[in-house]
Amino acid sequence: MGGAAVLLSNRSSDRRLSKYQLLHTVRTHKGADDNAFNSAYHREDKNNNNNKIGVSLSKDLMKIAGKALKTNIATLGPLLLPMSEQLLTFARLAARKVFKVNRIKPYVYDTKLAFEHFFIHAGGRAVLDEIQKNLDLSEWQMEPSRMTLNRFGNTSSSSVWYELSYSEAKGRIKRGDKTWQIGFGSGFKCNSAVWIGEL
Repeated sequence: MGGAAVLLSNRSSDRRLSKYQLLHTVRTHKGADDNAFNSAYHREDKNNNNNKIGVSLSKDLMKIAGKALKTNIATLGPLLLPMSEQLLTFARLAARKVFKVNRIKPYVYDTKLAFEHFFIHAGGRAVLDEIQKNLDLSEWQMEPSRMTLNRFGNTSSSSVWYELSYSEAKGRIKRGDKTWQIGFGSGFKCNSAVWIGEL
C-alpha cells in the first residue's frame, strides 16, 4: 500500500500535513420547543398500512430553521466577527433597551466580513434560497451549495463536504481563507464548523 492520509487529527505533529485547521464549532439545539422538535420528525406513515417509516416535515420548517440559524450566528459571531460588527450589534440592542423602541431593528451581523466561503446544508432549493436571502450571499458564494444539490441531490448535512471539495477543485480556497459549514438536523438543530485554510 502507498502512504497513509490523515483525515482528521488533533496531534500537533500532523499540522504540517493539514489542509485545514478547525477554529470553532457551534451546536444549536431547539428541542425544548415542541414546534421545533416536531418540525422534522422520523415516524410511521399514518396513511400506509405497511408501517413504512418516513420523515414528516412541518410547514413551519423554514421559519424554525431560520430561528435556529439566528441563534447559532449569535453565538458564533462574537468569536469571529470584527469588533466594529460587534459594536453595531451592541449599540442597536442598547438603543432598543434604553429608549424602549421596538421599531429599531436588531442589527444582523454581516457574516461576509468573517468568512470567504459558505458551505450550506443542501437540503433543497428552498433551503438554499432562504439562507442566501437571509445572509445576503452572492451567486458565487452559493455556487458550491447549488452545484452539490444539482449533482448529488439532498445528501443532508454531509453535503457540506461535497461543497468543500467543489471549491477545492475550482481552486477557490487559499491559505488563510475561513470557511463556514452550516448543517441542519431534526430536533431541531443547526450546527456550524469554521475552518481556516492551511493550504
